[in-house]
Amino acid sequence: MPRSVNSVASRNRRRKILKAAKGYWGARSKVYTVAKNAVEKGMQYAYTGRKLKKRAFRTLWIARINAGARQNGTTYSRLIHNLSSAEVGLNRKVLADLAMNHPDTFKSVVQSVTPKG
Repeated sequence: MPRSVNSVASRNRRRKILKAAKGYWGARSKVYTVAKNAVEKGMQYAYTGRKLKKRAFRTLWIARINAGARQNGTTYSRLIHNLSSAEVGLNRKVLADLAMNHPDTFKSVVQSVTPKG
């Protein structure tokens, strides 16, 4: 019985890797074994980058909320505590957008949750 190698699948698998490596420098875009390593490493960086992006945006939102809160006479920490005590369901992304683009609305949110006295 002749040996079956399934060259169609092998070629497609290699083509997929080389297509993903398009734009890489030198042998990384032309030699399959080198390209495979480069693409795998790139995928690892992409996975990590998606997690780091979330972290970076949360940091940015907190900085913007803190700046807006301080303009309204409180701090980020007190504002978040008051929001959670008042059971206001606004997340940091929305609060940061309000602080940047709608300062009057943000001010009313801060005043509504700030304890009187």
